[in-house]
Amino acid sequence: MTYRYLPIATALLFCTPLLLSLRGQAAPLGLVLPTANEAIFSTDQSRFYMYTDRNFEGRLSKPWQGGTYGFSRNQRRTSIGIVYTRFHEGIDIRPLRRDSQGRPLDKIRSIADGTVVYINADSTASNYGRYLVVHHDWGHGPFYSLYAHLYAAETTVGKRVKAGEIIAEMGYTGRGINRERAHVHVELNFLMSDRFARWHNQHFTSPNHHGNYNGLNMYGIDIANLLKIHRANPMISIPEFLINHEEVHYRVTVPRTSIPPFLQRYPWLGRDMDRAKSAQSWEFGFAATGVPLEIRPSARAARAPYVSYIKPSATDHSYLTNGRITGTGSNGTLTAGGSRAIQLISDTF
Repeated sequence: MTYRYLPIATALLFCTPLLLSLRGQAAPLGLVLPTANEAIFSTDQSRFYMYTDRNFEGRLSKPWQGGTYGFSRNQRRTSIGIVYTRFHEGIDIRPLRRDSQGRPLDKIRSIADGTVVYINADSTASNYGRYLVVHHDWGHGPFYSLYAHLYAAETTVGKRVKAGEIIAEMGYTGRGINRERAHVHVELNFLMSDRFARWHNQHFTSPNHHGNYNGLNMYGIDIANLLKIHRANPMISIPEFLINHEEVHYRVTVPRTSIPPFLQRYPWLGRDMDRAKSAQSWEFGFAATGVPLEIRPSARAARAPYVSYIKPSATDHSYLTNGRITGTGSNGTLTAGGSRAIQLISDTF
């Protein structure tokens, strides 16, 4: 897929005030739920989320919270208490209907208007099992909804779909999914790089079967919270949602380049862009989950990416940053995985 990057002059319009024109320049999201299960809006969300099997310190449990977005898995006892260290990038929605053999019968629907851009029909080629990706353009750069662990797709690549249109049937394909835990895993993602294949080849020996629609190249925002807020405020935009409901947990400064392609795709992430010409580096701000929240030019020189800010913590930062940063207190260092992720989003590879 080819992206038409916005010119720098257009990107500068998003700097200050940031939210002034966001709504006027974009279409409404028009979000709907991906299945007939509406319990996410109820007082009993255990009826919405599929549980995970948990073994913590020898105690077995099946918490439905393991199907939620965010740090919801892999408990660890630390100096600040028990923390959940594994980031779950989407939501796992349980079926409402099963046949006599326990197989799910729920249909999967597109969460918004868009175009089907990828279908993986090989259940063994990804941890997602069979999955498909829909591209959405609301005027703030390309976003992609992903639907995983499918029994089968019921659409074709290139098809324009409407919000609520059936695109697949729920299944239980993919690693670690059995019939009892059948569900659909749904994400709403940024695209990290349109040169993903080159990055992948530099860091992995295993083949990339999915092109740019590999899960490593898509990073999920908090779709559960967005769905709830959108229900109350259908005019909410993704920039508004992220600005108002996420906080910068850490910042990473990377060496000076031209305007990063990621910023060209999502120019509303830019801050203080009037200083870009004299900048010595770029500083990327992230939520604890790793979701990008802002990019700004920096006067500090950088020969290699480094952590320029992290929210202080008494426990190892790796537990709180999806393993991207290690260290304690206000000191942080990129891990090998963190360095790879920064290379991908900053296009410095």
